[in-house]
Amino acid sequence: MFMRMVYDDKLAQAAYLIGCQKTGEAVVIDPERDVDRYIALAQENGLRIVATAETHIHADFISGSRELAEEVGAHVYVSDEGDADWKYQWLDQKMGGGTYEHTLLRDGDSFHIGNIEIKAMHTPGHTPEHIVFLITDHGSDATEPMAMASGDFVFVGDLGRPDLLESAAGMVGNMEPSARRLYETTKKLNDIADFVQVWPAHGAGSACGKALGAVPMSTIGYERRFNPALLAATSEQNFVDFILDGQPEPPMYFANMKRDNKVGPKVLGGLPKPVKMSAADLRNLDTHQVALIDTRPWEAFKLGHVPGSLSLPLETSFNTDAGSMVLDTEDMYLVIGPEHLEEAVRDLIRVGLDRIVGWVDASELEGYCDGSHELASVAEVNAEEAAGMIDAGEVQVLDVRRKTEFACGHLPGAINVAHTRLMARLDEIDKNNRLLVNCLSGARSAVSVAYLQRLGYQVVNLAGGHLAWQQLATQR
Repeated sequence: MFMRMVYDDKLAQAAYLIGCQKTGEAVVIDPERDVDRYIALAQENGLRIVATAETHIHADFISGSRELAEEVGAHVYVSDEGDADWKYQWLDQKMGGGTYEHTLLRDGDSFHIGNIEIKAMHTPGHTPEHIVFLITDHGSDATEPMAMASGDFVFVGDLGRPDLLESAAGMVGNMEPSARRLYETTKKLNDIADFVQVWPAHGAGSACGKALGAVPMSTIGYERRFNPALLAATSEQNFVDFILDGQPEPPMYFANMKRDNKVGPKVLGGLPKPVKMSAADLRNLDTHQVALIDTRPWEAFKLGHVPGSLSLPLETSFNTDAGSMVLDTEDMYLVIGPEHLEEAVRDLIRVGLDRIVGWVDASELEGYCDGSHELASVAEVNAEEAAGMIDAGEVQVLDVRRKTEFACGHLPGAINVAHTRLMARLDEIDKNNRLLVNCLSGARSAVSVAYLQRLGYQVVNLAGGHLAWQQLATQR
């Protein structure tokens, strides 16, 4: 048997290419949208992708199953569990007409990829339709599964959060019943041998849990002994209290992903190819109507950027921040180094941001300036200056950290809105106040300041964030 994890470091998402080396057939479990990577990896190893499978309707990225079905004719294996609200709606909407080859799986159903048996087990809680795949390699005469592709059920050191249907998708009253359902689901692990490997869909940094480990894989036995969420299952109520406590605010785009993966992701047929533009062309853009994404580091952005630009440095949080601050209905333009263009395009389409129209070489941005067009700047102050502004009543402090961080200490008089939820909570922020924006170190607040400035707010960034504020306090 062949297996490779294909990992997205920014979204902390893992897909699995699993192949039978005897027959040359392969399946991809939980693929992302830019499927050329999986196709190339399969070909490099003498395999052809004949199937794609999903553990559930994902909320944190656009699935690549439909893309694979179109590109290579992959047979689609997806869950048929859950009620009518949790059924895939795109399986009979093949481009050009017709139905994709597909199989709907229920608890206990299995399919084969060559000599490899893949058996579905219904594991509701994270979502109602969630399934995991128990993988047995009959080519090596095995009679028991060697691994469980666990999706968002079991992670290394955590379980998939059961609150997202309420906190991200707005299904009020769903959180606690989902947690209780997840508690019952944990009992299914009792029937799985300790030696079975756990191949999760996410690792550290994912917003699909609160304490995911950085080790990519584990075993059932290890998780049974050391996973805090499983150890909390001494009673139903203890488990519910533990699993719902301290979950991070979900990014804004999660609700869109759940919708798109259910009704059917748009088929791209390849990566979008934005048009190369000159900096002078940016003068014709209305940055209130289109999203101009400046990927340069904050230090460069704050000193000079096209008015109305978003500051989204091409770092680990790029997808998440873009998905939280750009609407999927907006045309997008990038200020970026040409060597990073493909990376940014891949990142954006993975969170459903497809409308990437043009790009400008970041090194040529000064060409925007003429007699009537100048680059804008952002106000930024140090902790001592910030203290003076607060004492004088000149600003309203906006803390864009997570609520769990905020609860551990914050600047005086601060209001708290996580930066990934600003779009949904703008009505809580008075546009008449000048805002002093802070996070822990200054990175999330910088992204937030640019977003709010685009919307017409008066903003100042606190350089160094809460850490700088604490340092000042120790010096006084």
